[in-house]
Amino acid sequence: MSFASQLKPILSSVAVLAGVAAAIALAAQAMTEVAPKEQDGIVYWSDGDSGRLADGTKFRLHGIDAPETRSPKQIGGADCESERELGYLAKEKVLELTEGKTIAVTRDYGPDRYERLVVDLDIDGKDLAKTLIAAGTHQAWDYDGGDPKPDWCSSKYKRAVKSLTP
Repeated sequence: MSFASQLKPILSSVAVLAGVAAAIALAAQAMTEVAPKEQDGIVYWSDGDSGRLADGTKFRLHGIDAPETRSPKQIGGADCESERELGYLAKEKVLELTEGKTIAVTRDYGPDRYERLVVDLDIDGKDLAKTLIAAGTHQAWDYDGGDPKPDWCSSKYKRAVKSLTP
């Protein structure tokens, strides 16, 4: 076997390994823990799981879902009126937890399909997403893992509207 015929499989292997290394490097870059970066000022919440940081950066909380607050008649809005009611309760809870608090971005997962930065936020040293899930107004959601979005119109959540409203 000539040197040229042996070189082709070696170069192919090197190319495959280089591609795998590049993919790993990109994935690592997209999901980086960052030194907590405190946000001075007010965080604007557009709904219970997304908004704008004080510096104007659009963001979405990682690993969590809140019911929608937009009308069921709007594209991307709530699927039913009880979801919308839960959405306002979820937004009220996140406002209550973050008002006047020190907010820090502790992990940056890169942008989502809507160009929002997907992040973990800490409020006074506590993970905000875990706190919201424990409060019952939000649900864990592995969007990246392909999990279906919680069905906020199911009877389970319709009962929650009654138990969470004053």
